[in-house]
Amino acid sequence: MKYFVSVLVGAMSYGILSTIVVHAYDRGFTLGEVVGSQLSFGFLLAWLLAAFIKLKQKRGTITGGMPANPPAAWRKLEWKHKLLLVLAGTPSAVTGLLYYHSLKYIPASLAIIMLFQFTWIGVVLQAIIQRKRPSRVILLALVVLLIGTALAAGLAAPGGAQFNMTGMGLGLLSAISYSLMILFSGKAVPDAHPAYRSAWMSTGSVALVFILFPPHFLFNGHLFEGLLLFGALLGLFGAFIPPLLYAIGIPHIGEGMASILGAAELPVAVLLSTFVLHEHVSGLQWAGVVLVLAGIALPEWMKQKQQKQRHTGPHSLQA
Repeated sequence: MKYFVSVLVGAMSYGILSTIVVHAYDRGFTLGEVVGSQLSFGFLLAWLLAAFIKLKQKRGTITGGMPANPPAAWRKLEWKHKLLLVLAGTPSAVTGLLYYHSLKYIPASLAIIMLFQFTWIGVVLQAIIQRKRPSRVILLALVVLLIGTALAAGLAAPGGAQFNMTGMGLGLLSAISYSLMILFSGKAVPDAHPAYRSAWMSTGSVALVFILFPPHFLFNGHLFEGLLLFGALLGLFGAFIPPLLYAIGIPHIGEGMASILGAAELPVAVLLSTFVLHEHVSGLQWAGVVLVLAGIALPEWMKQKQQKQRHTGPHSLQA
């Protein structure tokens, strides 16, 4: 259960970000400053945690961290593993850049809907990787997702919705990179300690952003003009808590269940957009949000139901 909860809390943390970013833009901060400050704080927190875990392990006061296994159960990271984790961390930075940039063009409630196209994109990626056609349940779920997306985006509203295509395109691209982030979070050195995995992945994220957007904010005084608070909040809820909790939970529950639990980000983001940013979200759009959540949950629900039937079938025959 703790692995389910860890991924769920990580996803809910992501749902807070768009509201914070919109307020940062209102204060005049740029995309590079917002993402750079977020990942800088996330990088700092991740490595502080890794150093704390290492110190405790040396003193023998903990048994390996999260989950509680002996230290020998965790893979010792060699340079090839560290490099792999650094590369696996780059989709997180790309997702943040694309998603936050889309918020300049479209409302936060619509941007999160576009980000959530990662659900069907993830299905397509898995089908390509496994060279296997999606099942009928998956195809049904995709239909539900697309209908829900259309409703949530306001396509069914009178007169339809007016879209900024740049914002929509950026949101869709963020969904692709988010799908890769979930994939790599589960596949990249899963038997290494989550704290160390998170630290090296955060290194890849911050390095990529600093290459694209040199961190002038560290020296020009903007940190003390309000960016420090925004960066700290975004770093905590975007660059530290979710990657760490995903690194803990996803290797144990799988990418499929992680996608379902990751859906918690959607209602959190839409609720905050409604009550904090005062964006209008109609009842029809809320119905679309519910359909999106249902489409995400449907495949895993059917899978669990089939497994339960197979498990209880022999016992019922014996009885």
